[in-house]
Amino acid sequence: MTTSAAALRQRRRRDRNWHPYALIAPAAILVLVFLLYPVASVFYYALQNYNVTLPIYNGFAGLDNFRAIAEDPLFWDSLAFTGRWVLVEVGLQFVCGLVLALLINQSFAGRAVVRALVFSPWAVAGILTTTIWMLIYNPSTGAGYYLAEMGLGSYGTSPLSGTTSTFWAVVLAELWRGAPFFAILILADLQSVPNDLYEAADVDGAGRLRKFVSITWPHIRRAVVIAALLRGVWEFNNVDLLYTLTGGGPGHATTTLPLYVAQTAIHKHDFGYGSALTVVAFLILAAVTVLYLRMTRLGREDT
Repeated sequence: MTTSAAALRQRRRRDRNWHPYALIAPAAILVLVFLLYPVASVFYYALQNYNVTLPIYNGFAGLDNFRAIAEDPLFWDSLAFTGRWVLVEVGLQFVCGLVLALLINQSFAGRAVVRALVFSPWAVAGILTTTIWMLIYNPSTGAGYYLAEMGLGSYGTSPLSGTTSTFWAVVLAELWRGAPFFAILILADLQSVPNDLYEAADVDGAGRLRKFVSITWPHIRRAVVIAALLRGVWEFNNVDLLYTLTGGGPGHATTTLPLYVAQTAIHKHDFGYGSALTVVAFLILAAVTVLYLRMTRLGREDT
């Protein structure tokens, strides 16, 4: 009787030990299938010559794709443009998002409507954003036509026709879509700041700038750091707006590294070289992310 009870307890204890693994098994399988397998396949094809239009040359390539990348001027040009694109976009989105958040955090009539208008670009799909801005930049029906009618420009010109003007045209379109993201996160933190702190600062005679530096910024700093990281990663990987608005042109003037990957893999069907470019982009993004987190000390403020 005693032996049977001990065996039953042991079996129950063994069953309890397996329960946690059984519960997380579906999630672990999904991660393996939909995350690790695609990543592993990209690393695999990065070491292969794999072009569906030239199957006779397919096979193991070793590090040849990476050596070709080091000598590829388009890779270096697209990488330089990607860095410029991310810095300009994230910087402008932060400034505009901060100003918008501070404004709509104030009490005024119609604040709910203004907030909805401020946040609405974030809900617009990328292809619709492109359509809106293509109409604005259209030389026959867009803003350029009406400026020419007022004598402020010439007919038939578009910001998307010149190398320098194209860059700022796509920056403005992406800024319109991305700034509300900063505004949403910063506004959420602004509403958690106790009014007692501002009232005490008023008693001490602190001005607006002093209250922002000593009260507001410490409360929103974490949200700004996280938002900048997320927007930086998203802008690095931005393909939809640039691809549909400029196609990476004129020439290769607005070709980011992910867009160059898409052009290589989809248009040229060179999946081996495209995979190698993806691996390089992944490593660069991972290294910059780690460096950024160490510089901002995110999550270590209280230690």
